[in-house]
Amino acid sequence: MASENLKTATATRGDSRRFNALSELELPRYMLLPGDPERIDVMASQWENAKVIALPRAYRAAVGTYNGARIGAISTMIGAPALDSIFPDLAQLGVDTFIRVGTCGTLKEDIAPGSLIINDAAVRLDGTSHFYVRNEFPAAASFEVTFSLVDAAVTNGVSYRVGTGCTSGSFFGGQGRPAHDGYLSLEAERILEEMKRAGILNFEMETSALLTFARLYGFRAGAVCSVMANRVTGVWGDHGGVERACQVAAQAVKRLTEWDVRAQQAGRTNITSLDFE
Repeated sequence: MASENLKTATATRGDSRRFNALSELELPRYMLLPGDPERIDVMASQWENAKVIALPRAYRAAVGTYNGARIGAISTMIGAPALDSIFPDLAQLGVDTFIRVGTCGTLKEDIAPGSLIINDAAVRLDGTSHFYVRNEFPAAASFEVTFSLVDAAVTNGVSYRVGTGCTSGSFFGGQGRPAHDGYLSLEAERILEEMKRAGILNFEMETSALLTFARLYGFRAGAVCSVMANRVTGVWGDHGGVERACQVAAQAVKRLTEWDVRAQQAGRTNITSLDFE
């Protein structure tokens, strides 16, 4: 019977090799979630005492400290289904605060590549979160995580914007881009203009799933993305945005760590303005 229970738990959890490797890292409660595995190395280079490991299926993870605060990161690859595979592992290992650190394309003409967008909410076109809760359920970020990101960006003098993004389950048609041989579906023709009219700041591919999972399970989550493309002007480029996003996210973890300690000492479960001083 015990053997059968173990098999069931493993099948429910996913890849036991990844879970076991992450267990040995002793993950902190605060985790950064980049899509690109190579971004793990960028993050680790900004930390102290960083340890980076390779995981099955080309994922990568790291732990370390940032100005005295324990911090971790794991790549989620591309799209909500890949994030869906990883999230339960992290939750089971004690992580309760998640910050997506991604890249995006902006729908605002005045936002330049290299700038940061902090999404406090996202339109759920991710194609995954709908299996967990009805479509009307909001993908909303934690106010604490959002504020920590904003505060870090302001302190560093980084160009940023806060607002709603759109998470798509598709890089081409789902974001209004022509696919192979110039094919453009009716949905692709419509979606870009619809999101622009709604005041959406950016397209990317993971945030709404992360925010939905975190809200459903009682965790905290937020998102910061560096702008790689302006979908209005057609201008592309990193311009140091990825490194800045990683730095801002790490500083947000440092802030959250300090605020959480102060709140706990005061006997509160939520951070308030008293903890920012």
